[in-house]
Amino acid sequence: MTKLLSGNCETRPLTIRPPAAGVGGSWLLPAVLSTAAGAVDVIGFLALGGLFTAHITGNVVVLAAHYVIGGFGQVGPLLSVPVFIIVLGAVTLVSGAAAAYRSRKALLVLHAVLLAGCLGLGAGFGPFADADRPMAVLVGMVAVAAMATQNALVKLALPGAPSTAVMTTNTTQLTVDLATLARGVGKPEDRASARRRVSLTFPCVVGFVAGCAAGAVLEVHFGLRALALPFALAVLAVPLGEMWSDGNVTNLDSRRRDV
Repeated sequence: MTKLLSGNCETRPLTIRPPAAGVGGSWLLPAVLSTAAGAVDVIGFLALGGLFTAHITGNVVVLAAHYVIGGFGQVGPLLSVPVFIIVLGAVTLVSGAAAAYRSRKALLVLHAVLLAGCLGLGAGFGPFADADRPMAVLVGMVAVAAMATQNALVKLALPGAPSTAVMTTNTTQLTVDLATLARGVGKPEDRASARRRVSLTFPCVVGFVAGCAAGAVLEVHFGLRALALPFALAVLAVPLGEMWSDGNVTNLDSRRRDV
């Protein structure tokens, strides 16, 4: 919409941009992905000998613990780091040639396909008494590939979104922003940025915790068939990706010159 301001001042257009979902209004997709990541992580940990599918740091800890006390898988945590890096690099190279919209949709579909493969293999061949069996390792690496794809998706195709798998960073940022808002000092724009980050980060933290809780309960009762939960969430994320906008929240831009 354009209005002309006339009088003794210079005529200038007043432009109102249409609403955009933007990052500020798109908390649902990252929250769904965070819930899926929490479920995959806890199911892999319980069913695949302590394997963390999305946390390289956790796998290094598990590998060290295995050599000290045993009781954890050895092959999965050892392979997870190079597999994660290789898949992340390959996805980045391939998606770099596509537009952001096409890249986002393709990565969401790939994410869902990998989780479907993980569910099919896990339900078909599990449970695994030995986490170092070749099929158990394969299931774990497919899950790692799915989480590497999700991490790439957030970095490459969801600009401004918080991490959906690394909650240490999110919890740190959330605590800092809440403390900033509670203090009530500082520039108004800084407080507005803190509120915006809280509106994005808080649902991700809550979603991840909820995914861990639900995934743990389901794994105890259904084993690797519990991967149906993160797979369903990954399928839900595909249409949610269609609604994601890289623009800012509703923005009214008016420019005037004083008389």
